[in-house]
Amino acid sequence: MRLVEHVMGTAVSFDVRGREPDDPVAVRALADAVSFLHEVDAMFSTYRPGSAVSLLDRGEITPAECPPEVTEILELCAEASRLSGGYFTARPGGRLDPSAVVKGWAVERASRILRSAGLHDHCVNGGGDIQTSGSPAPGRPWRVGVAHPLRPGALAVVVCAGPGVSAVATSGTAERGPHILDPHTGRPATGLASITLAGESLTVADACATAAFAMGDAAREWVEGLPGLDAFAVTATGATWRTPGFPAAPPVLSPASPPVSSPALSTGPSGVGARGPGRC
Repeated sequence: MRLVEHVMGTAVSFDVRGREPDDPVAVRALADAVSFLHEVDAMFSTYRPGSAVSLLDRGEITPAECPPEVTEILELCAEASRLSGGYFTARPGGRLDPSAVVKGWAVERASRILRSAGLHDHCVNGGGDIQTSGSPAPGRPWRVGVAHPLRPGALAVVVCAGPGVSAVATSGTAERGPHILDPHTGRPATGLASITLAGESLTVADACATAAFAMGDAAREWVEGLPGLDAFAVTATGATWRTPGFPAAPPVLSPASPPVSSPALSTGPSGVGARGPGRC
């Protein structure tokens, strides 16, 4: 069964396998996951003047007066900044905006809600940042096609989910142009066209993808030193590189020859779609 919910400024797609559309357990779990995402949006939206993040940014409340989820997110942002040597920041352009952690964290939590209800085989796609669980069919992995940022309609790489790889996050310029700032210069990062990180936690992969994009050429060595994460990048000139453990399927030569047998769940702002079933 499938569901698309527009929340957090994007489309969040749910693909649950092995359940009928009217399965009461699945319907309830999806409703809980969607409700959670709307609660997250109400807390963290920088476009809502009454959100906790907006109030905190204006100094109208203190961190102690924020919901505990805000404290958790700010701690994750601080850790991402420390881990990346300052290339990750929760204050891009000077304004409090932890979105680079919030979306991945929220999608990962939504996936946990489904698993807690016994829906072990599913994929949640939050505007291109993807958390998978289980498999789309017996003996088949989830496959995630990453759009090429410089060649509209083409795929740059296909990621195979598997042990230790259930999350895929991409940062790039394909949809929004150069919008990720290098905190050390205050200018947009332009060394890469996109970078995709694959690992087990979407919270971690999403934050690290943002930091890695800001690093540009230095990202490769940094990601190679991160346990449990691997990367695939397209540079501004169209060249590509990947870390040794990146879980890529065989290359796709043409968008007319799709790597999997069923259509994409959705394609989000970062140009990623979850697909299944298919073999790597």
